[in-house]
Amino acid sequence: MAIPLSGIGFRLLKLFHVWLVVMTLLNVGTLSTATTTSSFVGSKTDRLALLAFKSKITHDPQGVVSSWNNSHHFCEWQGVTCGHRHRRVTVINLSSRGIVGSLSPSIGNLSFLHEFNLNNNTFQGEIPTELGNNKLVGKFPKELTSLSKLTYLVIQANNLTGGISSFIGNLTSLEVISAAKNPFGGSIPDTLGQLKNLRQLGLGGNQLSGMIPSSIYNLSFITVFSVASNQLRGSLPSSFGFKFHHLQLLQLQMNQFTGPLPLSISNFSELEQIQVEYNSFNGKITNNFGNLKKLKKIGLFRNNFGSGEPDELAFLGSLANCSNLMLLGMEVNRFRGVLPASVGNLSSHLFSFIFGRNQIYGTIPSTIGNLVNLTVLSMGNNQLTGTIATNIGNLQKLQRLSFAINHLSGKIPDSMGNLSLLNELYMANNRLEGTIPSSLGNCQNLLSLRLDQNNLSGTIPRELLRVSSLSISLNLARNHLFGSLSTEVGNLKNLGELDISEDRLSGEIPSSLGSCSSLESLYLQENSFQGSIPLQLESLRGIQNIDLSQNNLSGKIPTFLEKFSLMNLNLSFNDFEGDLPMRGVFTNASAISIAGNYRLCGGILELHLPRCTPKKSKPKMPLSHIIAITTASVLVGVTMVSFSIICWFKKRRKTQSTVSSSKESFWKVSYGNLLKATDGFSKANLIGFGSSGSVYKGLLDHDGELVVAIKVLNLQNRGATKSFLAECETLRNIRHRNLVKIITSCSSVDFQGNEFKALVYEFMPNGNLERWLHSSPEINNEQNELQRLNLLQRINIAIDVAYALDYLHHHCQTPIIHCDLKPSNILLDNDMVAHIGDFGLAKFCSEFIIPNQSSSIGVRGTIGYAAPEYGLGSEMSTYGDVYSYGILLLEMITGKRPTDSMFEEGLNIHSFAKMALPQRMMEIVDPVFLNNEKEEERAIEMAAATATNKTWEPIQVNNGDKMVECLISMVKIGVACSIDSPQDRMSSSSILHELHLVKHKLLQKRISD
Repeated sequence: MAIPLSGIGFRLLKLFHVWLVVMTLLNVGTLSTATTTSSFVGSKTDRLALLAFKSKITHDPQGVVSSWNNSHHFCEWQGVTCGHRHRRVTVINLSSRGIVGSLSPSIGNLSFLHEFNLNNNTFQGEIPTELGNNKLVGKFPKELTSLSKLTYLVIQANNLTGGISSFIGNLTSLEVISAAKNPFGGSIPDTLGQLKNLRQLGLGGNQLSGMIPSSIYNLSFITVFSVASNQLRGSLPSSFGFKFHHLQLLQLQMNQFTGPLPLSISNFSELEQIQVEYNSFNGKITNNFGNLKKLKKIGLFRNNFGSGEPDELAFLGSLANCSNLMLLGMEVNRFRGVLPASVGNLSSHLFSFIFGRNQIYGTIPSTIGNLVNLTVLSMGNNQLTGTIATNIGNLQKLQRLSFAINHLSGKIPDSMGNLSLLNELYMANNRLEGTIPSSLGNCQNLLSLRLDQNNLSGTIPRELLRVSSLSISLNLARNHLFGSLSTEVGNLKNLGELDISEDRLSGEIPSSLGSCSSLESLYLQENSFQGSIPLQLESLRGIQNIDLSQNNLSGKIPTFLEKFSLMNLNLSFNDFEGDLPMRGVFTNASAISIAGNYRLCGGILELHLPRCTPKKSKPKMPLSHIIAITTASVLVGVTMVSFSIICWFKKRRKTQSTVSSSKESFWKVSYGNLLKATDGFSKANLIGFGSSGSVYKGLLDHDGELVVAIKVLNLQNRGATKSFLAECETLRNIRHRNLVKIITSCSSVDFQGNEFKALVYEFMPNGNLERWLHSSPEINNEQNELQRLNLLQRINIAIDVAYALDYLHHHCQTPIIHCDLKPSNILLDNDMVAHIGDFGLAKFCSEFIIPNQSSSIGVRGTIGYAAPEYGLGSEMSTYGDVYSYGILLLEMITGKRPTDSMFEEGLNIHSFAKMALPQRMMEIVDPVFLNNEKEEERAIEMAAATATNKTWEPIQVNNGDKMVECLISMVKIGVACSIDSPQDRMSSSSILHELHLVKHKLLQKRISD
């Protein structure tokens, strides 16, 4: 936020003269290998920036800037100093020149500037955001006391120390103090209570300790009171709710507060958010929240709330009057008692109801089925009993449902198949019985399903094994399931973990399990599987944990297991025989277990197996015995010859078939295969190209014809081989429904002997997002009609990409930074589901990276999308991906590329969008939204009807108003993701939360109409 300077002149820059030296926006590094071209471009940039600064000067009594003209090089202009070697502007010193005017944002383009002194002049207006990304150090200067008319003090996200100075209490005109994320230390000064005009107080993340001074409670105009993420202690006074009459936002989370929640909080009639999570508040909550009509969010989790009284959840009934309530978080407390039926009367806007890890008992009230807009319902880790009501199927917007670790019994309702949007379903550690309903096969968005440790019986439904979206875990362990594992399991190509251990399954391990190429963990132990380990499992190249122990498996241990990077391999208590392999995991005695296989031999010494010895030939018989046996065998032999020959031929054909099958299980492609698949890499099959290479559509012969996308790398491009290896390594370690799937790769030579490298991907019929956002001249009019994405489609694509980023940053074994997020790398499948592709620049994040940590690596990414800190030499980080995502989101809403020609002289897509919030929003959005209102209405109505199982009918609505709120929300998210300060950008989880809110609002608005 810029600091308004209107009415106070520019005396404040006396302060900035001391601190602007360390602005991170300004590059103070040296230019060691600059070329003539880059020097020329940089010099031109500096000159234009100075002229833009000059254009904002309205009065120049000493003629300083009026002398800035073409008669001299800008390094010779008054007040300007350049570096001797690179001839770039390093200092601007115009102190005490009597200059009047305002600041141009173009000063932010002076990338070598390290001192900017405008002391004792008369500048007005705002400090541009381009100059506001500071890393100020030191203490509060006493000179601030002269700013008697200062109304806004915004200094968040700097490195200020030495405590919050008490003299701030003398700045009695202050209305806003935003000082979050500074390591001040010390306590909150009592003198802040003198700021009677203060409306917003933001002191989060300041390392503050001690108690809140009682004088603070005299600030009756306060609307925002935020002291989160400190070490503050003490309890809130009982009169707390009578102090801040206009309070809207209360943030006390992540401190050391104790005591009860004051009853008087119920008097905050304007309150919208209560956040007291991560403290030690305790006692029974007896508040009547009925007066808080505007309340949207209550965060109580991770405290010690609860008294052990059976009625301590009665306060939930009063929340029925909070018609705007959207989130209620109560998990990790000591709440006891029965969940009241009144929860069914909670707000129709409630989308998140979380109260896991408490001591709540009794049954789940059937009225919970009334909360039809819930997207998250978490009830795990309690003491709930009884059955799951069938009306759970009414909650058709649920994406996460947890009943895990309770005492629930009865059957899993068939109606759960209605929850088609579910991503995560957890019902492990209960007493559920009966069969797994086949209706779960309707949940085609499931990423993770856990039904382990119940009393389920019957077979594993084939329909469940057809849910190809399962990518995190399918866990059915420790039940009473029987029968064989269907070959349908091969549909789970994206699955990371399969656990069906400790059941009663039998039959052979299906060879189709080899199609689950994303498996990392396979647990089949303690069943009755028989036969040998299928050779087709050789294709599980990413597998890390295998447990096949305590079955009836036999045959030899296949040598392909040597090739896997296994962390654990348990083959114990089966009937394997023969030589134990000697490479790979078999060289690590602590990583494998082969106990109870008494016919194994060999192996490393630490396994203590007997040595393998060749079979000894039997001693020769006397000639008389041989003659007698031969004579007696002739007749039998003659009659058996035909039978033996037939058996021999059958056995040979079976062996050949097995060998052939094993060879096919590992799919290799050659240059010739790809040449044929693309019709000689013809232009007709070219679907994309760039500096890294060209992408062709191809048709490969592999168990039938398979349409694929083939990326042929341009090996003349510097770093192409490194990019190839990086992409192979990255895609080998990840799997998610919103990431492009690699099928195979080719590293060979072409028919002229030149090096050839290519990657083969799953083909995406709808191309990339770039094509859908920006029509190309060569696309004819009929195709241009297809280049229109409605608002709902754009929201869904944004959510898909956010899910993929969240997975890469937080759910991979080693976090991954994509480094090149942009529309051309977002691919759309047949159902318009988005997939992130092109991992040629991706980087594994092996340890925590400080976003401003310097790096010698060149800038990764694409101009316009790459985070600004990368240009200053900062290390790649997840914050950089979030910045790129923010730019992508703004591009999706405005329809403008970040490199559009309109963005110059300090204007960029971030500031362009930010300036339009909120009144001028419809002036900047993609004209598609304005030109196709009827199509937008129809899309929204149909989606809303689908969400409520209602027949769509056209209705009259207020055009122009229906989308504005959602567009504003999306632009706010894009702006929050693309701010300059890395630590202040939104997290991927927050992005998902906010986007689901937007989608919910869009559909719910139409439903309510």
